Amino acid sequence: MHTLPLITITASLALLVSGCTLEEVKPWQRNLLAKESMQLIADPSEQLLNQHLYFSKEAASGGEGVGGGGCGCN
Repeated sequence: MHTLPLITITASLALLVSGCTLEEVKPWQRNLLAKESMQLIADPSEQLLNQHLYFSKEAASGGEGVGGGGCGCN
């Protein structure tokens, strides 16, 4: 019965370590990563719309990692 936690911990560590990589992105691979389809939000106008909706619903201005909010505290 004591082997189950050990197996669980070992499997979790194996998953965490396998997610790490030490390979560098080569200069000729950077163009693939810079493509519009590889961006989190491919359309800049969609990002602006999402920010506008978020700030409208949250009654906050700024937001993107900056202090401040609808309550007046900074």
